[in-house]
Amino acid sequence: MSTTRFAAAAQEGQVSIVHLGLGAFHRAHQAVYLERYRQRSGDATWGVSSANLRGGVALVDALRNAGYHYHVAEYADRDHVTLRAIGVIEEALFSGRDEGGQWGRDLEVLLARLASPETRLVTLTVTEKGYFLNPSEGRLLRDDPLIAHDIDHPHSPRTAPGILVEALARRRAAGTPAFTVLCCDNMPDNGRRTRAAVVQLAACRDAELAEWIEREVAFPCSMVDRIVPAMTADDHVRLAELGVDDPNAVVGEAFSQWVVEDDFPLGRPAWEAEGVEMVADVAPFETMKLRMLNGSHSLLAYLGALEGIETVFDAVSRDDLHDLLRRYMLEEAAPTLSMPAGTDLDAYADSLLARFANDSLRHRLQQIAMDGSQKLPQRWLHGALARLEAGGEVPCTALGVAAWIRYTLGVDLHGNVYPVDDPMAKTFRLLHEAHGEDPENLVPAFFGLDAVIPPALAEHAGFVASVVSAYRCLATQGLDAALAQLDAPT
Repeated sequence: MSTTRFAAAAQEGQVSIVHLGLGAFHRAHQAVYLERYRQRSGDATWGVSSANLRGGVALVDALRNAGYHYHVAEYADRDHVTLRAIGVIEEALFSGRDEGGQWGRDLEVLLARLASPETRLVTLTVTEKGYFLNPSEGRLLRDDPLIAHDIDHPHSPRTAPGILVEALARRRAAGTPAFTVLCCDNMPDNGRRTRAAVVQLAACRDAELAEWIEREVAFPCSMVDRIVPAMTADDHVRLAELGVDDPNAVVGEAFSQWVVEDDFPLGRPAWEAEGVEMVADVAPFETMKLRMLNGSHSLLAYLGALEGIETVFDAVSRDDLHDLLRRYMLEEAAPTLSMPAGTDLDAYADSLLARFANDSLRHRLQQIAMDGSQKLPQRWLHGALARLEAGGEVPCTALGVAAWIRYTLGVDLHGNVYPVDDPMAKTFRLLHEAHGEDPENLVPAFFGLDAVIPPALAEHAGFVASVVSAYRCLATQGLDAALAQLDAPT
C-alpha cells in the first residue's frame, strides 16, 4: 500500500470559528481544509471550537483526552491512502442531552464563545433535520418539541437555530458585530434556508431582533462534497495496520470539493489557496450535486437496502444498478440543471460512478437511507417536478419514490427487519398499518404528506400512477422485475 503522511501543525491557534455539529463529515472536510491552510500559511488565527449538539458526549470527551488531535485517512482506492493528522480543533463542547437525560453540559461555554468578539464565523453540519424546517416549503416547525422549548426558553436553547438566535441576541445587546453563518449541509439554497430558520425563530422572540438578524447577518451558501462513511471496526483495523491507534479517526475518499459564496463581512481564511472555489453564486453547483450525486445515492440506498445489499460499492458493482444511476443522472437530473458554460455533465456523471466504485469505502446504504423525508424534496422531488413540467419523463425517480415508500415499512423484500431512522417514522408506520400493501391507497396516502411531497407533484396524476405501478412491481416481483419494467414498452 502507498501511504502519504501529514503531521498536524505544531502551533496552537486562536479560536475564530465555532462549528455546530461535531460529526465525521466536519472532521473530514472543513477541518481538513483549515488544517491544510494553517500548515501552508502559518496563520493560526482561524482555530475552531466545535460543538456536538446531539448524540452522545463520548466523542467530545475522547477528543479532549487526545488533546483535540485526530487522524483522517483519505483513500483514493484500497492501495493508495493519504493519512493526515488534524490539530485545528482547539476546543470541543457538548450541548446536547447526556445519557442521564440532562441537557446542555457546555451550553453556557458555547454561548459565551459565540458571543465573543473573537468569533467571526460559525459553520454548521447538523443535517437537514437540524434546521427544523418543513422540507418542502421551508417553514419553521414551531410545534416540534425542541423548537417549542427554544421559543419558551430562549436563553437555554437546544437546537442549532435556537443557539444562533441566543448568541446573536447577546452580540446585539453588547454592540458586537454579527458573525457570519456558513451552512455546510446538503440543502438547496442552504444559506438562505438557514437564514429563514434563524429569522423565523427570532421573530417568535423579538421582532426587532429578527429584523436586525435579517439586516446584519451574512448567510452565504455553500456546496460540500466528500464521501465520509460511518466508521466501522474494519476501518480501525485498517488504520492499525498503518500504525494509527486513534478512536477518533475518520475515513473518507480522496476526492473533496467545497464551493462557497464569498460573503464574509468579518473576514475568512484564504481558503482558495487550498482549492476552495469562492464564487458569487453557489446555486448551480449545489443543485448539480444534490440531484446527481445525492439523488443517485438515495436511489441506490432504497433499492439496494430493500434487496439486502449492504454498501454503495456492492450496489454499483451490479451492472443493472450502475446503468440505472447513469440513466437517472443524464436523462432525469441533468436536464433540470442550468450550469455555467463549459460544465460537462456527462463527465461529472462518469466521475460520480467512479467514486461510488471506490472499493476502499464501506459506505452503508442504511446510513444514506436515514432521514429520507428531509432529503428527498431537494434530491428528487423538485427536480422531478421541473422535468415533468418541461414535458419530460422521470421513470427512475418514480421507481426511487416507490422504493422509499416500501423502505419505510421497515422490512426488506426478503423479510429482514431494520429500523427506519426518520423524524416521520411514526407517521409512516401508521400509513402502512392503515393501507397495508395496497399501492392504490398507500401511495396516494404518502403523497398527501405535504411536508415532504410538493403539492404540485402530488397532483400530477401521471407521476402518481408511475409510482403506484413501480411499487406494485417492486413489492410483488422484486428488484430485478422493477428494473426490467423501466425498459418495458408502455
